[in-house]
Amino acid sequence: MKVPRPWSARAWLDTSHVMIGLPVAMVLGGLTLLLAVAPPVLRRGVPVFTRVQRSRFAAFLDVRIPPPVGPAGWRRATTWRQIAYHLLSPFVGAAAAFLVALAWGGAVVGLLAFLPPRIQAPPLVFLVDLRDPVIVGVSMGTGLALLLLAPLLARGMAALDLSVARTLLGPSRNELGQRIETLTESRAGVIDAADAERRRIERDLHDGAQQRLVSLAMNLGLARATLTDLPEPAREAIERAHEEAKQALKELRDFVRGLHPAVLNDQGLDAALSGVAARAPLPVRLRVDIDRRVSPTIEAVAFFIVSEALTNIAKHSAATKAEVTARRERDRLHVLVHDNGCGGARLDGGTGLRGLAQRIDSVDGTLRLSSPLGGPTTIEVDLPCE
Repeated sequence: MKVPRPWSARAWLDTSHVMIGLPVAMVLGGLTLLLAVAPPVLRRGVPVFTRVQRSRFAAFLDVRIPPPVGPAGWRRATTWRQIAYHLLSPFVGAAAAFLVALAWGGAVVGLLAFLPPRIQAPPLVFLVDLRDPVIVGVSMGTGLALLLLAPLLARGMAALDLSVARTLLGPSRNELGQRIETLTESRAGVIDAADAERRRIERDLHDGAQQRLVSLAMNLGLARATLTDLPEPAREAIERAHEEAKQALKELRDFVRGLHPAVLNDQGLDAALSGVAARAPLPVRLRVDIDRRVSPTIEAVAFFIVSEALTNIAKHSAATKAEVTARRERDRLHVLVHDNGCGGARLDGGTGLRGLAQRIDSVDGTLRLSSPLGGPTTIEVDLPCE
């Protein structure tokens, strides 16, 4: 911890927080006791008192204490914790203010010993003869020590107050756990919904636009083969249209396959990865050891990882071969993609690997990348099976 200097803004903010906290705590604690005779009024007043205290922590310590979270059944416990803080804070504030004021006051009094006797504090304050050099030296040494100690003491008392406030005014561990569980379930629902939407788009494209393009390409091919007596410009236009239709059909098939290949639903990850490896423009050694299928969302993520990684290898690595391994160990799916290319890949180097990392993070997976300059490059991914 960095030691605050006595003249720093941080030291004075900590001191102000402690000293102002005492009267604020006494007023709010007194109002809490006074309103205890009227519970309905107290329930309305306590949140207001809590907002005042939160604003004090934000103003002096630049700390935002989040409000409690959780279902409605926990509101009563939350209210009682806030009441406990408002009743306890005057005692914490009194002890903190006394110690901090004693430190700063002792520092000032001790350092006054070097002043001429006629402008020193009255003798009754010191009760000693400040004309004695030894006493003057001890007084000044004590004052200097307290001057250095006061900022630390102010910070410590402010930290104590903050700890109590976070415990009683902020969310409890149960509330945070419930919130995390709720967010986890919500995120899982969003991911599953997005995956289902991708599958729906794939089906619609396969059954709709793709079939119409197939029909268009066949008709243009038939016209190209049979209408041989047309003028040369017309024949060239039909040929170009036929080639464009075939190219559009190929691009659409690649796009649909990248969204969510039908073989992934029908036959699982092993068959889907075999298709990706077979279509790769370089030799790919594939090993899949999955005794039972994982969830559809994890299968889709693993498929995307391998597909995107092989695409990046073909485009950027100058590799002559690659290796893909997928195996399940209990409740984890491990995916490894290795190539003998030139290396130098970085997670912040382009959108491809960044997209991989985002997909993996969305299901609480982990990604490790090893890619020194000169190669080789290894991508290791660990995914939860559910």
